[in-house]
Amino acid sequence: MLSSAFNTILYVPLYNVLILLTSIVPWADMGIAVVILTILIKLVILPLTHKSTKSQVRLRELNPEIKEIKNKYKDKQEQAKKTMELYKKHGINPFSGCLVALVQLPIIIALYWVFLKGIKIDQSLILASEHTAGYIHKALLNQDILYSFVHMPEIIKIKFIGLIDITEKSIVLAVLAGISQYFQIKLSMPMEGKPTLKNTGSIKDDLAQSMKFQMRYILPVFVAFFAYSISAAVALYWLTSNLFTIAHEIIVKKEVNNLKNNSNK
Repeated sequence: MLSSAFNTILYVPLYNVLILLTSIVPWADMGIAVVILTILIKLVILPLTHKSTKSQVRLRELNPEIKEIKNKYKDKQEQAKKTMELYKKHGINPFSGCLVALVQLPIIIALYWVFLKGIKIDQSLILASEHTAGYIHKALLNQDILYSFVHMPEIIKIKFIGLIDITEKSIVLAVLAGISQYFQIKLSMPMEGKPTLKNTGSIKDDLAQSMKFQMRYILPVFVAFFAYSISAAVALYWLTSNLFTIAHEIIVKKEVNNLKNNSNK
């Protein structure tokens, strides 16, 4: 039942949107369709992510005040109480990022199913003549779950901008996905100095810094490996998603800084 609901609500609609976009974009380039689909998904959840990103940016600006609270109040319950009062005063929800992650997770899983199950490559059916190299026939795609109003092109281009076959593995796109993930984490989770084994007065703070350090360097490697393991389509999705997130965070930071400067006038 859960699987049926997942297919009806996420997998089938996303697959149909991908095919619809492929039929519209120039040369029926599925790679371009993947990029557009990723951007559309990011735009749909933008109201939620914008609020969350704004909260996270403002939360980082409160770090000095949070440290003051920790230094002033040694009791953990009192620390938590004063910290939550500070969040409430500035209208910040520290848990908004968790909600965004929960919303995006099923969408990401559905997209992986689209790329893994929706496109079934049979080498004997791939078109490889000099006029059709880099294209596939619609027989390779799952047509059973198409909506009646979605037209599937007879021939679909699988080489993104004529260079990378999105149905195969791509080390180039996987590496770019990993690099973009690194910069996205660097922008959203700035380090406060390199973690050390020295006693800074707070084991919890040291652990938090250590986690940030590991996230910055380990997660990008995992993303690159994961993207390469599945297909270039997944790597392209991840790269596009990261670039969108980076651009969005830069805009939000400018917005928060402008509001801060105006309030200080």
